[in-house]
Amino acid sequence: MPYDGAVVLLTGLPSSGKSTLARQAHERLLLAGRPAEVLDGDEVRRQFWPELTLSSADRSANLARIAALAALLARNGVLVLAAAIAPYSDDRKAMRVLLEGSGFRFHEVHVATPLEVCIERDVKGLYARHRRGEISKLTGVDAVYEVPAAPELTIDTSRMSVEDSVSVLLKGALGNAFEPAADR
Repeated sequence: MPYDGAVVLLTGLPSSGKSTLARQAHERLLLAGRPAEVLDGDEVRRQFWPELTLSSADRSANLARIAALAALLARNGVLVLAAAIAPYSDDRKAMRVLLEGSGFRFHEVHVATPLEVCIERDVKGLYARHRRGEISKLTGVDAVYEVPAAPELTIDTSRMSVEDSVSVLLKGALGNAFEPAADR
């Protein structure tokens, strides 16, 4: 049976848990027989458009391209989990307009893990590199992160386990996404 395509944007600071939640949710969706794909912002940039930097303009371009790629996948019944910092509210709004305008469900999920926890986790070593002066313009530290005003769901991964966070994501943002379109 065919599924309706949909897109979930997991947005938040570096090391907030976006990619972890997306990958774990992806695994559960596939086990349930639901077509799904993860578009990780860093991986997509590196693989498909490595010319993009971390400048404001290139961050906007990256999210716009992720949105276009997500629309192509959603058109084929795939539930897309896009894990991207997506620091600018205008870019997230443009993503919503594109996807909803194309007839797809779009859910913005703010992975609202406190900065102190993200710094402690430092999964990619970005905060340590920033402290050493090797990089600047780190989102949430010396570059802006515009907190989502009205996300469909907010998850603080410092307050619950990965498993519980994924369960909240699957129930709260995806609702009946496990059911084929004809069964709803």
